[in-house]
Amino acid sequence: MTDNSRWSRRTLLRSAAVGGGLLTVPGLLAACSRTQTGTGESKQNTLDKIKKQGYVTIGFAGEQPYGFKQGDQLVGEAPTLHKKIFSELGVKEMRGVLTDFNSLIPGIKANRFDVVSAGMAITPERCKEVIFSEPEFVGATALLVKKGNPKHLTDLNAVAKAGATVGVLQAAVEKSFSTAAGVKSGNIKEFAKQQDGLDALVAGRIDAFALTDISLRWLANINKGKPVEVTPSFQPKLDGKPQSSAGGAVFRTADTALRDAFNKELKKITSDPTQYTSLIGKYGFTKVNVPPATLTTASLCKG
Repeated sequence: MTDNSRWSRRTLLRSAAVGGGLLTVPGLLAACSRTQTGTGESKQNTLDKIKKQGYVTIGFAGEQPYGFKQGDQLVGEAPTLHKKIFSELGVKEMRGVLTDFNSLIPGIKANRFDVVSAGMAITPERCKEVIFSEPEFVGATALLVKKGNPKHLTDLNAVAKAGATVGVLQAAVEKSFSTAAGVKSGNIKEFAKQQDGLDALVAGRIDAFALTDISLRWLANINKGKPVEVTPSFQPKLDGKPQSSAGGAVFRTADTALRDAFNKELKKITSDPTQYTSLIGKYGFTKVNVPPATLTTASLCKG
């Protein structure tokens, strides 16, 4: 989903600019773009602001398959869902700000963007800093291991028992999951990018790479030919409670009107599994990943 995991994981353009379900991002802003000092509160109603100006600015971290660039286009689970949602709200353009994952929450609090579109996991720690939409997806955790799984690593408890080294993404919930499973801090290695974790595994610098099953299947698929495989999914535990990775959009605490309008349109999608999979199935999301109606952000924020 420790200090780093607080910010963890881990979303429109004029219709004439959209082709094949991809979003073009004119003037995509880099992480070094102008920042503003903020307290997490909007100076005006953000929903009214984005409707008036005709575009919404999103923060994303380039994590596949949640939100990333493909050429000049912004693609992935979150941009695709959010394209549909903001279009229904009358906002036809999305502008992206690419930044490190652990800079997403500080960035939205500093008014660098209007929403975080990165498939970020909903955790009690993050709920103290920002507000989330209702869940957009639900998934489990898995391990990327060497072909044949020579150390028989089936979950994080097995990693701890074997004294193995596990890789995680910086500011991702898997670090907390690993620590809770008993993996020693010296055996947890953090990486800035998914590809860095896979490369470290292949080079023998780590024994496993922990991430959502969705992410790891995607990573293995785009690295065909590499001697790696994804383990069956499992649910890690925190404080004895099984953890599912449920993610959503992120807003400033003052932006309840924008959050509520977003949720209204999101519900129309998550209540229709056929529409859900037609929108983001190509990114590895299936009906299994549709959040159940009983799973709420309020319950996830409570832990």
